[in-house]
Amino acid sequence: MLETIYQVADTLENIVWNWGIPVGEESIPFVVILLLGAGVYFTIRLGFVQFRRLGHGFAVVSGKYDDPEDTGDVTHFQALSTALSATVGIGNIAGVALAIHWGGPGALFWMWVTGVLGMATKFSEVTLSQKYRNVREPDPERPWEGMVAGGPMYYIERGLGKAWKPMAVMFAVFLAAVALFTGNGVQANTVADVFQTEFGIQPWIAGLVTASVIGMVIIGGISRIGRVTGILAPAMAGLYVAGALVILILHWDQVLPSLALIVTEAFNPSAGVAGAGVGTFLFTMLWGVRRGLFSNEAGQGSSPIAHAAAKTEEPAEEGMVALLGPFIDTIVICTMTALVIIITSTWDDQIPTDLNLSSGNISYVVERDDGRFSFFQSSPEEIRVEGGDPVAQAVGDTRMAWHEVAIERFYTDADQSQGFTGVIYPGQNLAVADDGTEFEVLYGNAVQNGAPLTMLSFQRGLPGDWGHYIVILTVLLFGISTAIAWSYYGDRCAFYLFGPRAVLPYKILFVGMHFVGAVSPLILAWTIGDILLGLVIIPNLIAVVLLTGKVKAEAEGYFQRKPWMRHVKKE
Repeated sequence: MLETIYQVADTLENIVWNWGIPVGEESIPFVVILLLGAGVYFTIRLGFVQFRRLGHGFAVVSGKYDDPEDTGDVTHFQALSTALSATVGIGNIAGVALAIHWGGPGALFWMWVTGVLGMATKFSEVTLSQKYRNVREPDPERPWEGMVAGGPMYYIERGLGKAWKPMAVMFAVFLAAVALFTGNGVQANTVADVFQTEFGIQPWIAGLVTASVIGMVIIGGISRIGRVTGILAPAMAGLYVAGALVILILHWDQVLPSLALIVTEAFNPSAGVAGAGVGTFLFTMLWGVRRGLFSNEAGQGSSPIAHAAAKTEEPAEEGMVALLGPFIDTIVICTMTALVIIITSTWDDQIPTDLNLSSGNISYVVERDDGRFSFFQSSPEEIRVEGGDPVAQAVGDTRMAWHEVAIERFYTDADQSQGFTGVIYPGQNLAVADDGTEFEVLYGNAVQNGAPLTMLSFQRGLPGDWGHYIVILTVLLFGISTAIAWSYYGDRCAFYLFGPRAVLPYKILFVGMHFVGAVSPLILAWTIGDILLGLVIIPNLIAVVLLTGKVKAEAEGYFQRKPWMRHVKKE
């Protein structure tokens, strides 16, 4: 059953992210063309707003122009904190590691490109979200329903007209599913992965704990969510950035060479560690764009839902706040993560690893004639190993892999002094030695990926043996805060589709799916998330492109009138 799910997920992922315009042996996916093309269009049409108005965005979010009498549920700062809680965190900690793992260091360059263009995209979609949001009288007995509902589903229907409602409904359905998997399941999966790797805690235990915490917060609605994320997001981002800065200062002489490597590898890549021989320009670009999107969510249509709840009467004002998101998330924090990984040389380093044969990190790969690997292969019935070496590791043979990188040797002890001789039975998650001894765990050298890779980088980069605890703490709290923020995105979609009474049932489903995500295989959770991400981009960006004239008019009117001057506190 699981293998069938893998195959279906792989097929859908190829359709969403690989179907496009052929260029040599590769193709430029239509989703990537739409994402980057829309970002370029918004940047030019709005006069490079992300560069000219960045300072004003910081001024607005500081609170100096806040008016508590304005319509909304949360302040500008709380809206940005909620949006950043959904972006800063797992995307920066695990997503950057995944991009480098697959696409090599050059993938970060394309994350930068996605981030810079995403600032203009984020400004556009949030301005529209504020302009066309739905405001209702709050029900004090049901605070989780909220007063404001906004997002792409509203500006698609209200901005483009009733004829476009089917597309609005499609977006809401897709984003509600994205919230359950990407914004929820991936967070739970990463937290569980880290705690199993570091402390041996079973995923179901970690999932049960985090699901309980999330349930207690989200029942209070956006007001409680805003208060919680307003504390968690700045505190955890500050701790994480401080740790990364210390590493960069200690290794200051390697910062410029690492940046040069990133730029060089962006246009002439060698290979990601998970794809020996893959090293192609489009492959690297694709992984950078995908992880950049997951990191800052620009063009995805999710953050506008949080920003729609901000207290303001000026749509463009919240747009200015929103463009700070990709800057903080991708340009600043993702860059720090990538530099730490590259400087500490952990991204392509194989380290002693406990190879739990039932782990979701186990996969099967086949090396092709061109040196690349085919992934998501069905597990063989058995793998013969002699003296630690898998027998007949030839091109075309199915090989057991850890984080999609083939395992070269297997041992029966953590010291790697006794090579395993016997048969591995993947279907039984069991290895049986020739003398009849059974093993559920073997040992060998393997690469790390996701959050464990970032943990290893911090552990190596900081003095002593404690640096990885910074990542463990931030993964836990960001995983929780991100899921909390995404629960709001999902319940606004449920609100749009079925009305306010659907909000509580959706929240209950969300908590349940958090637990499911914790016990699911890592690569499957990310793959499903990527599929859904690609699907929500299309209706959202089509709408924003068609409504760019409205965005431009709002921005021009805002800066001509300068309404913020009314709120400047007199000295």
